[in-house]
Parts: sequence; structure tokens; C-alpha cells
Amino acid sequence: MQKQLTAIIEKEGDGYVSFCPEYDIASQGNTVEEAKKNLHEALELFFETASPQEIQSRFHGEIYITRMDVAVG
Repeated sequence: MQKQLTAIIEKEGDGYVSFCPEYDIASQGNTVEEAKKNLHEALELFFETASPQEIQSRFHGEIYITRMDVAVG
């Protein structure tokens, strides 16, 4: 079974941090692609080892990612 999840990747220092908000799982890498690949592996490991109860309890069903304009100064 395949599940489509969100990956948020941001620059941090000399590398990148990747985060899946649906399950609060994060990883990192030296490049965007490496951070994404490492997050993918972390999610697969989570689904292989977590109990169905843990998977259900960690799931955040409605995730909205948007941009907005905010006055600064």
C-alpha cells in the first residue's frame, strides 16, 4: 500500500532538515535530495516497526501548508 505524505525541507546550517508533519518524523541530509531520501527511509522504518496503535495515535489528518503576507516593521 502506498500513502502520500508531506515532506517539508528547509536549509539549516550546511545541510537540510526534512520533516513529515503528518507523523512528526524528521531526518536530515547534506542536500535536498539526501534529506528527502533519508526522510523516506525514516518513514518506511517507522511503518515497519510501529504498532497500529502508535501509527494511528501519531497521525495528524489535516495538514495545510500555505504562504501568507505579513506586515513587518
